[in-house]
Amino acid sequence: MSHHRPIRPEDRHQFDALIDARSPAEYAEDHIPGAINCPVLNDEERAIVGTIYVQQSAFEARRVGGAMVAANLAHHLRTHFADKPAHWRPLVYCWRGGMRSGSMVQWMRLVGWDAQQLAGGYKSFRRHVMTQIETLVPQLELRVLVGATGSAKTRVLQQLAGMGAQVLDLEHYARHKGSLLGALPGVPQPSQKNFETQIATALEALDLSRPVYVEGESARIGRLTVPVPLVQRLRAAACIEIEATPEERLAYLLRDYAYLGDDPDALAKRLGTLTELQGKEVVQRWQAWARAGELSALFAELMLLHYDPHYGRSQARNFTHWETRQRVGAPDLSPEGIAGVAQAVLALE
Repeated sequence: MSHHRPIRPEDRHQFDALIDARSPAEYAEDHIPGAINCPVLNDEERAIVGTIYVQQSAFEARRVGGAMVAANLAHHLRTHFADKPAHWRPLVYCWRGGMRSGSMVQWMRLVGWDAQQLAGGYKSFRRHVMTQIETLVPQLELRVLVGATGSAKTRVLQQLAGMGAQVLDLEHYARHKGSLLGALPGVPQPSQKNFETQIATALEALDLSRPVYVEGESARIGRLTVPVPLVQRLRAAACIEIEATPEERLAYLLRDYAYLGDDPDALAKRLGTLTELQGKEVVQRWQAWARAGELSALFAELMLLHYDPHYGRSQARNFTHWETRQRVGAPDLSPEGIAGVAQAVLALE
């Protein structure tokens, strides 16, 4: 049995498995990538023990909780860990490296496994995530893809990744397309913590000596906030503008956002949030088009009256090197055309 220095978050890759001993709700909010959830107390049990601790005593909470923990550990030994060999080395963590992960590690060691406990638990991993973002982001050699709404920036980014380029796909991490109508049907956004965990994990995998392509995002993607160091780095990076005609952009939007027509009432409700900016008469017209399924007319006016004016005002203000941006023409936004745009972007290096 090994007994060495405290295990840090950056040591986690040395182990055969990561075990999250927290409750399912805590795990769902965020967890170390690759960890499996084997709670020593489920959500209901954790609430019960917490209530006993407050209303009765710490001893009574430990007595009742201990029985629950023992039953849950026995279940995990019979199921999740039943086929693990004698040389298996798991790393276990809970919220702060306390009794929940400690009890699991003790049981595992009694079985004979070289189980270790993450020092400081999830809280130490959380600090690690923020430190990685603060440390690695300033070192990035970013290339920021910009372009008016409908210029297929996200698809170009995905194509670049498929060609072997390094990318940070913030909209993928956020599960949101980044605009007023960017919510994905049936796909909830992750928590802010999980969003940041995904970013840090992606950063750790990058070769900092090579360029990294990223889409020019605002400080918020849906309800999530892009970490401040990354926003600052985006604003100071070199820009590549994808230029497409209004007609080609509209055709692309009708393909890429066709699902918005599946729920006309939800679309109309979202458009209602633009009343203060666009006026009641304009928004009511848009809502009527939404309910009638007239997406072509709707998207065309959204581009003309909302998205394009905002784009024109915001780019020079948001990007330090806007005036020296490089431009890539996108005459065709079909899948084949997007591949050509990505190749043209790579050719700028």
